[in-house]
Amino acid sequence: MDAANPIGSANPGMFGPGIGGPSDWVRLRTLILLRWMAIVGQLAALAVAWRYYRIELHLGVCLAVVGTAVVFNLVSIYFNPQSKRLSELETLLALLFDTLQLSLLLFLTGGLNNPFALLILAPATIAATALQTRATIFIGFVTIVLVTVISLFNLPLHLANGELIEVPWIFGFGFWLAIVTGVVFLGVYARRVASEMHSMGRALLATQMALAREQKLTDLGGVVAAAAHELGTPLATIKLVSTEMIGDLGQFPDLKDDAVLIREQADRCRDILRSMGRTGKDDLHLRSAPLSAVIHAAAEPHVGRGKTLNFTPDCDSPELKTQPIILRRPEIIHGLRNLVQNAVDFARKQIWIDLSWTESHVTLRITDDGPGFPPDLIGRIGDPFVRRRREEERDPRPGYQGMGLGLFIAKTLLERTGATLQFMNAADPFLAVHERPERSGAVIEVSWPRALIEAMPSDPLGENPPLQP
Repeated sequence: MDAANPIGSANPGMFGPGIGGPSDWVRLRTLILLRWMAIVGQLAALAVAWRYYRIELHLGVCLAVVGTAVVFNLVSIYFNPQSKRLSELETLLALLFDTLQLSLLLFLTGGLNNPFALLILAPATIAATALQTRATIFIGFVTIVLVTVISLFNLPLHLANGELIEVPWIFGFGFWLAIVTGVVFLGVYARRVASEMHSMGRALLATQMALAREQKLTDLGGVVAAAAHELGTPLATIKLVSTEMIGDLGQFPDLKDDAVLIREQADRCRDILRSMGRTGKDDLHLRSAPLSAVIHAAAEPHVGRGKTLNFTPDCDSPELKTQPIILRRPEIIHGLRNLVQNAVDFARKQIWIDLSWTESHVTLRITDDGPGFPPDLIGRIGDPFVRRRREEERDPRPGYQGMGLGLFIAKTLLERTGATLQFMNAADPFLAVHERPERSGAVIEVSWPRALIEAMPSDPLGENPPLQP
């Protein structure tokens, strides 16, 4: 269900080590700052409990445990630049230290009778957002084990008069169960949200790369168009003079052959410039074009791929038979190219591209005779990195890893131009092959408000800028 292209079919790690994994996004400075905040909070809690509430504490040991966090921070600052981004293992070890340090402090201060025991959830939640699945499960498992241990074995808290500070066992069990549930629930919740954010970030980066690539191709076409325009006159002069020389040098065969060669090479230069300029031009009068011309330009790279593309312009009103002139924006060209490519990839023999327009809207419908979109994925088409869950339902294109990124890029680029997209199937995909109509595959409908993409006919063309050296 994805448009196969160098960007759309790439794996998530294609963007380099700095973007390939979420753990590489965690800065050492961030963890150091969070740890300083935890240290200040721990010292404040100890001070209030000891001085204000007169709770008997193993104050020296507790301060030593807090001191280990201080030493850990100072060592991290001394041996590493604060701008350093931690690897997977380094982030895991840092969060594991925080979990162990807080667990030991809770052991010394009443275990789960300490209301601050809830803070043990923090490292596990951070791990779910910053680490891969295995590391997240490991931190969560260690947290649950430590919470269970300190709920059973801890140094009880006493007031100055010797009174024991202890909650009823049913509340203690409920507190333990709440923390364990919180580790699991917050871990899954944070992991899910972070995973979608990371996928969306990679997909948006790929979209920006695709748009930049299309813009460069358009700019290159403009350079070629300008070069062809500037070189057209001298090439025509060379061809005219060489033709006259051929007629005058009939008695000098060697010189005549040279003149013929000059004319042939001038023709060759003309053909090269013409072929290079086919992909697009930025000539001022070609910044807009009829609707069908823009669609043909977007579909042109896929015309010769063994499938038949049928273009059908239509109009609902006899008064609007003239096609609208729309802007040739790179977003429209690249987005439609991805949609056509998706149809060509999965079609058996034919693709239909139907164009229609009214006074208010311009609509494009792409239909193929392939198997159609998987019914269980129609609601998620347009999301990045969509995969089939069942191994037996593999992509019919050998060697291609469909992740939905191509359709996401197309959808994102087209929506930037004001379009709305709908994905559906033309027929029931569960019908037998002989029962299916000719147009039986996937249908993608793109609709724009006409005012958003239509070029204003009153805008003057002006002069084309000269080719700059």
